[in-house]
Amino acid sequence: MKKHRCGWCVGDPLYEAYHDKEWGVPVKDDPTLFEFLVLETFQAGLSWITVLRKRENFRKAFDQFDYKKIANYDQHKIEALLRDPGIIRNKLKVNATVSNANAFMEIQKEFGSFSKYIWGFVGNRPIKNKWENYKDAPATTSLSDTISKDLKRRGFKFVGSTVIYAHMQATGMVNDHEINCFRYHEV
Repeated sequence: MKKHRCGWCVGDPLYEAYHDKEWGVPVKDDPTLFEFLVLETFQAGLSWITVLRKRENFRKAFDQFDYKKIANYDQHKIEALLRDPGIIRNKLKVNATVSNANAFMEIQKEFGSFSKYIWGFVGNRPIKNKWENYKDAPATTSLSDTISKDLKRRGFKFVGSTVIYAHMQATGMVNDHEINCFRYHEV
């Protein structure tokens, strides 16, 4: 019997694998949270599949998303990234990644981990929505607005409410799987 998946991923093997194994699974380790934050930043204005297809290239280009290394990137490294055809070469987003790595570490200093900070917004428990169709899920919520504003206040860039809501979905802070999707109850 064929498994029912959320409609947004059906038909593309890479999308389906991402949906089946990662999307909506609660992530509480800082390195993975940072990776998703970077990827969501680069996704702004583009489709997620575009970023997903370049994910391995991003991992290589950005030192496996090691925020400690990224925070120290110099102009030479930034220019090399802007010449890398394997990633999305957007100067503002590359520079934002460097400054976001620094802001990420500042949050770690203040809260002990980025995970404690970000998951604190949901009381350390995923919000479980009940969408029959993925198209009914919002692009933003009042909570993503709040998190976005707080991150911006802390020096983050490219973290608008839509980016933050996508981050919340990807990292399992919110379960937006369709209720008849096989992953809905698994995550």
